[in-house]
Amino acid sequence: MLSEIGKVYLVGRSPPVPQGRKLGDARMGIPYRVHVVTDTKEGGQKLKKRLYICLLLALGISGLMSGCGKDFGKRTEINSHNEESRAEEEAVKGETVNGKESRDQNAIRITPTSEVRELETGLSIVRYEGEYGFDAFLEQGGAGSDADVAAYITSLLDQEIRMEGSPFGCSTLSVKSQTGGYLFGRNFDWNTCNGWIVSARPENGYASVSTVNMDFIRAGGVDLSQLPDSAQAFVSLYAPLDGMNEKGLAVSVNMIQDSPGISQDSGKPSLTTTTAVRLLLDRAADVEEALELLQQYDFHSSMGMMVHLAIADADGRSVAVEYVNHEMVVIETPVVTNFYLASGEKQGIGTAQSHTRYEILTGTLEEQGEMTETGVRDALDSVSKDNFGEFESTEWSIVMNQKTKELIYYHRENYGRAYVVPVE
Repeated sequence: MLSEIGKVYLVGRSPPVPQGRKLGDARMGIPYRVHVVTDTKEGGQKLKKRLYICLLLALGISGLMSGCGKDFGKRTEINSHNEESRAEEEAVKGETVNGKESRDQNAIRITPTSEVRELETGLSIVRYEGEYGFDAFLEQGGAGSDADVAAYITSLLDQEIRMEGSPFGCSTLSVKSQTGGYLFGRNFDWNTCNGWIVSARPENGYASVSTVNMDFIRAGGVDLSQLPDSAQAFVSLYAPLDGMNEKGLAVSVNMIQDSPGISQDSGKPSLTTTTAVRLLLDRAADVEEALELLQQYDFHSSMGMMVHLAIADADGRSVAVEYVNHEMVVIETPVVTNFYLASGEKQGIGTAQSHTRYEILTGTLEEQGEMTETGVRDALDSVSKDNFGEFESTEWSIVMNQKTKELIYYHRENYGRAYVVPVE
């Protein structure tokens, strides 16, 4: 019994989860509740209550756009973890194009495992295999707010969660690769925070790799890292800000600094900002399928913040999806920053700096036409925080290779160190 203390299982109408199986092995349905194995009745109730509260607060998904805070929990550096559960790493070399390396010579290939591993301070990686209830989430109508997302996951626990939010900046570009296929670049600009690279392998969807700001999932005075790694990974699956799936579909959330948010009300099932990203990563193979999926749902932006989505596929089509006066508008464009691109009264509304970043990236694309991974890296560097100073940091930059299905991560503008994460 002592060996089972603190383990978390999902139980509900489906057959009970056998002891020893991971959270991701459970077939997800409605309803499910978290069951925590504890020791004595008195001590067990305290541990159970604490883990319940921690999970509930963690599932305050609507902290999606909240400010970043201090690093939570100390984790082992990637070079010092044990052999049994470590994230494997190896040097990766790219081919030479026009006398230049197509990939960073110092790139390290990372193979995620079910154990959360810190690659460096503020950047961790984990893999979640199995179902996580997203099909059931959609079947019950989705959610029209972040509070509804949290309520779906925590409905049987009767606990209150908190929500907060604040804006962030982003830049994305899509370009043909000099080595074949297409590349998608993405900067996430904000303050120093805890970024997670999350590899997902659902049974009923496409495999994907996404990025989550774990400081957007607030736990108040309780340390979120006390939850089992599988539970933390489970929570993060509902809060992706960008990513790419096994078909090469790339998605990014970019904020627009405009007062009205998005709240469609046509009677369709509903999605929030990050559950829309989850839907596209799980189910869309290309831009056309992504647009068809989005049209089937009412979109509700998290925390009332205006956003648009940058979406690109392995065939080179790239679009921005905006919601103008609550109507979905699609713009064919290789570059997206933080202002409206759709023609009409809203066009151009956004920060002055976002216009500057847009001009820099479009100028780079016009000049080069095709690029390598390192070329996209340099383009992202040219519009990173150090060039402007509006945000404390460009927390992560990603070059997504839509042909090889790999994501190359750079953390906090250290463009001399790259982590290569395969989708499959």
